[in-house]
Amino acid sequence: MKNLTTALIIILISMAAVTQVQGQNKSDSQNKKNINGLTNIKYRLYPTDNEWIFIKLNTQNGLITQVQFDLKADSRYQTPLNTLSLLENGNEVNDRFTLYPTFNIYTFILLDQIDGRMWQVNWSEVADERDIILIE
Repeated sequence: MKNLTTALIIILISMAAVTQVQGQNKSDSQNKKNINGLTNIKYRLYPTDNEWIFIKLNTQNGLITQVQFDLKADSRYQTPLNTLSLLENGNEVNDRFTLYPTFNIYTFILLDQIDGRMWQVNWSEVADERDIILIE
């Protein structure tokens, strides 16, 4: 009888531990989903195919920054791809602008989700090759 009671206690403890771990995994997954699914955000980071470079977008006014991170401090930087707001009337709204990757790893399409205007965004490690061009 003592062996049976001990076995039952071990089984119950094991089941409780498994349930707790599954619950944590589910809540971790839910937290990631909530973070990734956030709306009404001013800034978003977009990965490039270069493991060290991201594109930072101000979703209110279309300002774009190329961000390079590195283990060495002298190799980390932020550089603007455009320095002027893409809005003439200052009608800034979170999530107004969004970036879409293209098949060219150095090019994104920037979309104004309110008025439908689009720009070709070119990032590069070479300063003269960085650009943003209105698609008419």
